[in-house]
Amino acid sequence: MSNLFDLTGKTAVAIGGNSVLGGAIAKGLAAQGARLAIVGRNMDKAEEVTKEIEANGGVAKSFQGDVSDLQSIERVAREIEAWSGGWDIVLNAPGKNSSTPFLELDPAEWDDIMDVNLKGLVFSTQIFAKRMIEQKRKGSIINISSVSSTTPLSKVFTYSASKAGVNSVTQFLAKEFAPHGIRVNAIIPGFFPAEQNRKILSEDRIDSIMKHTPMNRFGEPEELQGAAIYLASNKASGFVTGSLIRVDGGFGSMTI
Repeated sequence: MSNLFDLTGKTAVAIGGNSVLGGAIAKGLAAQGARLAIVGRNMDKAEEVTKEIEANGGVAKSFQGDVSDLQSIERVAREIEAWSGGWDIVLNAPGKNSSTPFLELDPAEWDDIMDVNLKGLVFSTQIFAKRMIEQKRKGSIINISSVSSTTPLSKVFTYSASKAGVNSVTQFLAKEFAPHGIRVNAIIPGFFPAEQNRKILSEDRIDSIMKHTPMNRFGEPEELQGAAIYLASNKASGFVTGSLIRVDGGFGSMTI
């Protein structure tokens, strides 16, 4: 029986692959045989992920790009195409957060977060999907959302709004790209100790989260790999598009 999750011969672009969650997912895709293009603003962190993939026998290369600077993403797309000829999987995992209360929020902070989490994701997808369509590559786009996209959470208003937008974009583009054989899905992580949410995890906050998480713990970044590998594989999830897959320890099943 063939391996449903084998990604050998595929190239995956991990935008935000230098982050905690994006890096963990990138390593999981590499473990299944995919070549990884690690894209991020911080090249030192991107290189750490690349070197770990290579140390485990995988193939990866780091690329400097910032989704809030779309010219840099256009350049990165050209560089990746020169390196690998194209790509089959796009992971959108950029993330920026803030705990500013709503009544203290200003337009500059709103724009800063939206430029990364939503606008950057939309137009990065446009750049990479356009080339997939031109090359007639049937593949997968995986967006990283958040539990705050569906459950209103205090202190992360702009982040929550941006991730709700990611859910909407995911389902719209699933319909848009289906005729081209490109599937678009999103993973909704629960609470993981990623960089962008550490600063809001006070003891009271942790206690509140645990009360609404049936598994009574935070997620480990590697626990996102299974969902991402499933969505990346045309063999395993070839009829799955427009889905929002929760990996949240049961958080979404609880009423707050």
